[in-house]
Amino acid sequence: MVLQNAFLVQTSSSSPAPKPGSMAFRKAVKGTLIGGGAVATAFGLSQFFEYRKHQARLAYVEAQGELKVPFKDALPTREEQLSTLRNTEEFDVLVVGGGATGSGCALDAVTRNLKTALVERSDFSSGTSSRSTKLIHGGVRYLQKAIMKLDYEQYMMVKEALHERANLLNIAPHLSAPLPIMLPVYKWWQLPYYWAGIKMYDLVAGSQCLKSSYVLSKSKALELFPMLKKDKLVGAIVYYDGQHNDSRMNLAIALTAARHGAAIANYTEVVHLLKKPDPKTGQEKVCGAHCRDLITGQEFDIRAKCVINATGPFTDSLRKMDNQKTANICQPSAGVHIVIPGYYSPDNMGLLDPATSDGRVIFFLPWEKMTIAGTTDTPTEVTAHPIPVEDDINFILSEVRNYLSPDVEVRRGDVLAAWSGIRPLVTDPNSKDTQSICRNHIVNVSDSGLLTIAGGKWTTYRSMAEETLDAAIKAHNLSAGPSRTVGLMLDGGQDWTPTLYIRLVQDYGLENEVAQHLAATYGGRAFEVAKIAQVTGKRWPIVGKRLVSEFPYIESEVQYAIKEYACTAIDVIARRTRLGFLNVQAADEALPRIVEIMGKELQWTEQKKKEELEAAKNFLYLEMGYKARSDQLSKTTEISLTAQEIARYKKRFYKFDKESKGFITTVDVQQVLEKLSIQIDENALHEILNEVDLNKNGQVELDEFLQLMSAVQRGQISDSRLAILMKTAEEGLDLRGPVSVDRSGGGV
Repeated sequence: MVLQNAFLVQTSSSSPAPKPGSMAFRKAVKGTLIGGGAVATAFGLSQFFEYRKHQARLAYVEAQGELKVPFKDALPTREEQLSTLRNTEEFDVLVVGGGATGSGCALDAVTRNLKTALVERSDFSSGTSSRSTKLIHGGVRYLQKAIMKLDYEQYMMVKEALHERANLLNIAPHLSAPLPIMLPVYKWWQLPYYWAGIKMYDLVAGSQCLKSSYVLSKSKALELFPMLKKDKLVGAIVYYDGQHNDSRMNLAIALTAARHGAAIANYTEVVHLLKKPDPKTGQEKVCGAHCRDLITGQEFDIRAKCVINATGPFTDSLRKMDNQKTANICQPSAGVHIVIPGYYSPDNMGLLDPATSDGRVIFFLPWEKMTIAGTTDTPTEVTAHPIPVEDDINFILSEVRNYLSPDVEVRRGDVLAAWSGIRPLVTDPNSKDTQSICRNHIVNVSDSGLLTIAGGKWTTYRSMAEETLDAAIKAHNLSAGPSRTVGLMLDGGQDWTPTLYIRLVQDYGLENEVAQHLAATYGGRAFEVAKIAQVTGKRWPIVGKRLVSEFPYIESEVQYAIKEYACTAIDVIARRTRLGFLNVQAADEALPRIVEIMGKELQWTEQKKKEELEAAKNFLYLEMGYKARSDQLSKTTEISLTAQEIARYKKRFYKFDKESKGFITTVDVQQVLEKLSIQIDENALHEILNEVDLNKNGQVELDEFLQLMSAVQRGQISDSRLAILMKTAEEGLDLRGPVSVDRSGGGV
């Protein structure tokens, strides 16, 4: 169900919609206000008691004084962390899983003075936690169900999420911020009902409401969101939720745990669980895990009084290590997102489509100066490498077209990146109805003592971790006090200010855009990145060599990423920076330099560098949408061009294929470019042709070129470098200056 169903009353299909100024419309508004006020009064009482409880809790945390931070300045290296994991006789808590929830559990445990360990099979935030919609939100849809069905559980779930939203924005101000989201309204009678629903969202948030929602006239809505479809628009409602850089937020949680003394290690998998008989009952109890360092292959035991399973979609894998007969509880669902150029949305205004053609909700949000759109929701199999499919990409594009002005041509070729994340929906093993999906999260303790935390949402990771540790302390008689993570600043947040970037510009000579990016990514630790930035050799900027020209990521971030436990090139392009999520072609272009820097820092052999480059390119191809783009072009077997267009493009093709071979190679293109005095690096030229070389035989055949031009004309491919380059050559540009073949936007 969606917002439309939440706040609309049932009316006869024959009844006309009330118009502004009419008696029916005024009654509708009045009825909405009265009904909303009654519900608000009931909810207000619970708000008051919750506020008193929250204040008492904050007073307790403050009374405890500052926590000790053993590694406030320099983090232990990964090797030192592994040494601690191998040589510690016994931990109090071992967390398996380095996503948001697992990292949250580690932070909650270590700040309760529990000896804490965490292992992650891949990289921190490599799964669902880096592939979200980037929102920190309470869930308007859940509030709708709470009101319509008088469901107290749903109401408390929204209330908890709104509390956690406020906390997360407070403890990581550099990585998160409030975002206004517009709900366009195309029927007059919807306006008061949508308004009532959104106002209720504000009321439930209470004192933690980010900013009050408000109604916009048609003209004001179009002023703030000029790309919006004008026809039949009657106005809009704007409400506020939070937005964040999800993988960096996840990493900040994990690094904060490490600074407080938790031993954490990525690329460390659990091979099997360790068990020993309980001296009282004789029953086998989980007492740790046998692990393998995937970088070196070394295996070792980690012993712990309590093991927490926080593996997201892989929940059942670890549960079956404990008991092979246990039933599956995870019902995975895939959500696809796409990234398109920033000009599709205003810089600081999102859009919510509450009623898509198939009943789902689509968000359309500015993010990292691009526009993110999603998500879908389809059943899927659990995999570590989910792949976005063309049908889902086209569904999102179709829904986006419904809300944007006809003047804005939404092209398939403008998709710069696409990814799929697996949402780990779960059934409650403690429930009688084990087939029904749990609407929130579940915490389960097995007969052998394995704790499982599953389900939930990104926003509530902290409260989920708190509940899990409370259960662990009770189940395993651990000596620890209450949670201390409310208000606990995350790594980089302590010294951040909105004007920090100005100091970076003034003190180090960084570009303004680069300085803003570093401040928003690393917070107070941005100075550590700036200190190791290389001199450019230019008048300005003085330091900070960019990895690619159109993004503010600089080379020193690669070096710093290794200090943040990055082990592979994928870690850098996907999770330490977000380049792979923002523009696949730009990430592909940056990869050779990233591998070169990491190779020098980590002493990789030439063979290792080659393997890293290949693995990262494969990641971009399969998981970040490049494959969908290639499939799109290869499926264009029917060349939808007129005879005149085919003749024109053949003429262009044969300007390069002088010998009428029926194909062109890099040598053919190079010869033509030399005549025009155009200088292009040989590797870059190879990449340009490889984008169009569908059968990967090292040459572009006439049919492939015609397929490309047909796809370009239909908007399936945009800004093809080969198409631009060959058009430039045909037009015979003058010899006075080089011709740029840089992407204006790219496209996958």
